Amino acid sequence: MTTDRSDVERARAELAATVDAITYKLNVPKRTAERVQRLRDDNPLALVGLAVGVAVAVGGAVWGIVAAVRR
Repeated sequence: MTTDRSDVERARAELAATVDAITYKLNVPKRTAERVQRLRDDNPLALVGLAVGVAVAVGGAVWGIVAAVRR
């Protein structure tokens, strides 16, 4: 069985593309940073609202934990 050199190069390129796609998919911090940057560029008020919502949620969770521990 003979394998044409172009077939090998094509298979290597497909494998490299697949590995790159998997690496990107598993790199959650990079994808999150890209989404935040896109949100910052497209709609800065939504980013502010999201930050305020997260702050309120974290503050409420801390308050709830402290209240539960003090009982």
